[in-house]
Amino acid sequence: MPQAARSEGGAAPFDWSTVNCHTKNRIQRAMTSQFKATLLRPAKQDSDNSWAFVVLPKSVSEKLPRRGRTTVEGTLNTYAFQATLEPDGQLSHWLRVSKELLESAGVNSGDDVTFEITPVEQEPEPEVPADLQDALAESPEAQAVWSDTTTIARLDWIHWITSAKQSKTRAKRILDACDMLASGKRRVCCFDPSGYYSKAFSPPKTAG
Repeated sequence: MPQAARSEGGAAPFDWSTVNCHTKNRIQRAMTSQFKATLLRPAKQDSDNSWAFVVLPKSVSEKLPRRGRTTVEGTLNTYAFQATLEPDGQLSHWLRVSKELLESAGVNSGDDVTFEITPVEQEPEPEVPADLQDALAESPEAQAVWSDTTTIARLDWIHWITSAKQSKTRAKRILDACDMLASGKRRVCCFDPSGYYSKAFSPPKTAG
């Protein structure tokens, strides 16, 4: 069966357009996982103090197409949702459960819940931060390569930029990104989207 080339942080997503419906259904069933978890409360909350998270079991994460950010669809206690998983730095992923999803599913931090997840067929376009949009608008060469590269590549460019700890680091990464793109580089150079080798990513710390 044809597959896309391997990429940083894990295998590239399947090119669903190359497979028939029967094969597609078989692949999706193989990638679908159900697991039970306790909703964890993060030590640092937003102003509304209301979201939760779970760390995926390794066996569940291993079925996903890549070790970096990846979008899934599924259910939380039978309530349907779609969300982008974050890498946990240990070759697995964690999921932020928003206030809206908690309320819709009728659950809270500390509750034991059941998830069913499967990778989306097509990774959705990531939201481009305003400061990156402005920088790209000032560099037609960078904008052209940005528009011509893949959704996964754009996802990793944005992840690299937004994972900067300080504003000056973020600003430098945006400038570097535009320079690399303008020179024809379609993928961010030397970025580990899994965080495993760089030790750059981890799940939130739990409260109390």
